[in-house]
Amino acid sequence: MRPIILLCLALSACGETATVANRATPANEAAAEPAVVTPQARPVRIGELGPNFRACSAAGTTRNLKAGEALPVRSAPFDTAGETGSVAARARFFICTRSHDQKWFGIVFDDGGALAERCGVSEPVTRRRDYDGPCRSGWVQSAFVKVIAGEEPAPTNPAEEENVSDPANFGLPGA
Repeated sequence: MRPIILLCLALSACGETATVANRATPANEAAAEPAVVTPQARPVRIGELGPNFRACSAAGTTRNLKAGEALPVRSAPFDTAGETGSVAARARFFICTRSHDQKWFGIVFDDGGALAERCGVSEPVTRRRDYDGPCRSGWVQSAFVKVIAGEEPAPTNPAEEENVSDPANFGLPGA
């Protein structure tokens, strides 16, 4: 008995389209252009690995770009999201998060094209949160990003930079 009821309900759903009263429509609906849905901006999240790790866990640079080209930075991880800036070819940036489908990286970048300590994402943060400056942030297609392992931001003052080739800096014997 139940399958018959379900079949009747399914068949009753097939029919003519209902007309809505007081609906304003163009004279020729076939000529009406479809609405373009623009995704809502999605902030880049930092601190996703917790308080024992850097706020942004990786660094990256552009790839598959020719000299003079730039990688568009978008407000959300979608092709239709608004463009909020761009990253020049060979520029470096922090990778802080990624989209569920792995096609987009949420990045933090300095307009100078270098990993800047002033961005505040190379140290741990106490909790996960949206990035709110002072550098710029947005979403880039992961196909145009080369992940760089072990990169450190450039020191603000070159005199502060340690001489890493000195064995004394590694606690090796004979130093």
